[in-house]
Amino acid sequence: MIRHIGALLRRIVAFVVALLCLSSAVHADEHRPKIALIIDDLGYERVAGERAIALPGPVAFAVLPHTPRGAFLAEKAHAAGKDVLLHLPLQAERDHEAVPGSLLLDMTEHQFSQAFTKSIDAVPFVVGVNNHRGSLLTRHPGHMTWLMNEILSREGLFFVDSYTTAESIALNIALESGVRAVRRDVFLDPDQAPETLAREFSRLKKLARRKGFAVGIAHPYKTTLAFLESALPTLEADGFELITISELVLLRTDSVAGK
Repeated sequence: MIRHIGALLRRIVAFVVALLCLSSAVHADEHRPKIALIIDDLGYERVAGERAIALPGPVAFAVLPHTPRGAFLAEKAHAAGKDVLLHLPLQAERDHEAVPGSLLLDMTEHQFSQAFTKSIDAVPFVVGVNNHRGSLLTRHPGHMTWLMNEILSREGLFFVDSYTTAESIALNIALESGVRAVRRDVFLDPDQAPETLAREFSRLKKLARRKGFAVGIAHPYKTTLAFLESALPTLEADGFELITISELVLLRTDSVAGK
């Protein structure tokens, strides 16, 4: 009888220790700096797109509308459990080439709404929207209000300001409109040099440490994908948590709102 009681007590102690360890681990995870990563410009190259989707961890993928392989890659990303964003083309200050689905400054609100609807319908499994280009349009409050109204009318969508210009007011308009939103912190590959990738990845981690979370954007270049294939698995050991952009939007929006 005493032996049985002793065995039971040992099991209870082991269970309590396990609970304490789990609680400690969860508490530690809550305070680890969070990083979310978006790969932009999917939709044209199948091989590069599939390699990007195979990246380790909950990386998100922003798919250009009306592209030859956009819907296919969005479906692949969704099947892999990754977030899919509509990479919505907005007019840039200097547009030298036409981008299918672009929202333009000279559109009426009705034309704007129709173009947005066609673009979002072209990309399946979308959970959010981020802008492709947009150094002109993201400075205009009227057009950004139209955009946020479109996003609000589709329940659950959020917005990521790619922040292609320091004059962008898109994030402010989004938050004022009640849209959950965040802004990009770092472009990892403004050029494709390995030293640039390493420098900007380090900067992303420093910002995450300082602010608690950070958003990086990269592109499906061969050098970028090769770098991320080796760099992403090191984040956990370095004390970071790679999370979905959906999760980070919730964290950051609530932080801004003071919740």
